[in-house]
This record gives sequence, structure tokens and C-alpha cells, in this order.
Amino acid sequence: MLIPSPKWLRGDDIAASEITPREVFESRRRLLMMAAAGAAGATMSPWLMRQAHAAQAHGAKLAAKPNTAYAITEKVTPYEDATTYNNFYEFGTDKSDPARYAGTLRPRPWQVSVEGLVKQPKVYDIDELLKLAPLEERVYRMRCVEGWSMVIPWVGYSLSELIRRVEPQPGAKFVQFITLADKKQMPGIGSSVLEWPYSEGLRMDEAMHPLALLTFGLYGEVLPNQNGAPVRMVLPWKYGFKSAKSIVKIRFVDKQPPTSWNLAAPSEYGFYSNVNPDVDHPRWSQATERRIGEDKGSGGFAALFAPKRKTLPFNGYGQQVASLYAGMDLKKFF
Repeated sequence: MLIPSPKWLRGDDIAASEITPREVFESRRRLLMMAAAGAAGATMSPWLMRQAHAAQAHGAKLAAKPNTAYAITEKVTPYEDATTYNNFYEFGTDKSDPARYAGTLRPRPWQVSVEGLVKQPKVYDIDELLKLAPLEERVYRMRCVEGWSMVIPWVGYSLSELIRRVEPQPGAKFVQFITLADKKQMPGIGSSVLEWPYSEGLRMDEAMHPLALLTFGLYGEVLPNQNGAPVRMVLPWKYGFKSAKSIVKIRFVDKQPPTSWNLAAPSEYGFYSNVNPDVDHPRWSQATERRIGEDKGSGGFAALFAPKRKTLPFNGYGQQVASLYAGMDLKKFF
């Protein structure tokens, strides 16, 4: 049973200068969890096992300059929640499955093929892709179609940096993202819940928008496997499933590409999938959301007990992206 943390333990009234540095906190937390694991053995709760795994799973540091243009004042989601409460169906359909099973993913060596209607097609090694443009840290709101949200500091650069280098041909109207589908590394690939490999796509003007982030890290570290290592997209004005993880191909095409969730349930998941509080999913209202980390529990409990907040059109990024959809019926083109 999880006991709600008192206000003083959450640190609401503690001066910033008195807060324990994260590195020290993580080290202490890791030792406590390892001790708990030894004492509890097989009786340890699945949540605590996930937390113990996450505490030991920090990746290499990834230097990036903070981009203040994307700074928001909202509290950042705790690292443990952002890395143990995920959707990544290649590793299972439960929110805890990616953190439990993604250790089988091998993010090195890794290549990304850029192909299709471009003048400069190329297969990029992941390290070459990392160095293509200066890395930035951007703190983005993220909204899941199921009604929960997070605030995460991502590390990457605008996808437009890559697009300009490969020089799309005039006929290129859309960009398609194809992700890894390897049964040996991804146990969820055996499931028929989706067609594999996972496919997502953007209209060219969406892909060129500065907010569209080609992402290599979070919280100042390389992406954990469960969060889409070694490279993924982050599109903060769209629902989370649009941000393809573990990308192996980026294709430039002349027609709207098929996308996995739209193929699976076209009446529930549109191609655009912009966050819209006025268009509900058949099973979830989109008018409100629960912010992970604002509850008094943790892990999966966060989505149950966090207070509801109003969902913002385009997830709060309307000023930047609304012009992309001027004149469109956003209830029809959802």
C-alpha cells in the first residue's frame, strides 16, 4: 500500500537552496531500493520492482543548451514516473511493461535511413545523426490520448535541421516514420494489437515546424530504452502516440502515409491527432487530464489520483501551431 506523502516531504515549502541535489537523492534512493529488494525478494510489489530498476537505469549524460523559448513554469514530471509509466507496445500493453522488458533493446549500433523523395538520401549512423545540429534541451508538455499528461525536458534538435540537409523534392508532401520491429528485441511485436512495424507521419509543414523535435535524450541523459532509444520524435501539440519511438526509417512521400493507430481504429485515431479538448475519444474524455506526478502516490497510481486539469487546445501550443490548420474542420480532421 502506498502512503500519501505529507506536504513537507513533497518539498512544497522548501527553499531551492535546501533541496538535495538530484544525483545525491538518486544514489540514496538506489541503495534503499536495492536493500529493500534483498529483504523482500519475490514478495516485493511490481511497482517497487519497477522503481528499483529505474533507479539503476540512468543513462550517459547528454550535453545540451537549454532553449528558453520553450521554457514553461509548470513542474517537471519526476524522472521515475516519466521512465516507468509509458506506452510502448513493442514491449507490451501495460504501462509498466516498457520499463520491465525494454532491456532487450540494443540502441547501439543503430542506423536511420532517410529515403524517398529527397535529393540527398542517406543512411545515418546514430552518432552522426546526433552531431548533425547543436542539441537543445526543451521542456515540453506531453498529452496522452488516454487522459494523462507529463512535463518532460527533452534533448534534441528541430527535425527541420535534418530535412533541410536531405533536400526534399517538390513532390514530397509528407514525412513517414518507421520504427524498429524486431521480435528478438521487442517481445510485444508478437502481438496482433497493431500492424508492425509501427508507422507514423506528418504533413511537410508540420514536420518543418520548429516544435517538431528529433529527440535523443531526456533529463540531460540519453533516451532510456523504454522511452524510445536511441532516437524518436517528440510532437508536443499532438497526442503521444504520434511521437514515433526507436526510428529506423524516415521517408519522404507524396501521399498521406498509413499510420498504425489509424489503421487499427480509424474512427478513434485520426491522422492529425492534435490535442483537442472538444473532440473526445470514444473511451476517454479529452476535456480534462491528470498530470503525472501531481498526485500523492506514484507510478500507475499517478494517473488515478492526480487532480484533473483542463486540457488546452493543441496542448497549450496553439499560438505556435494553430496557423498550420487554418480553415480546417478539426472535428473532421481529428
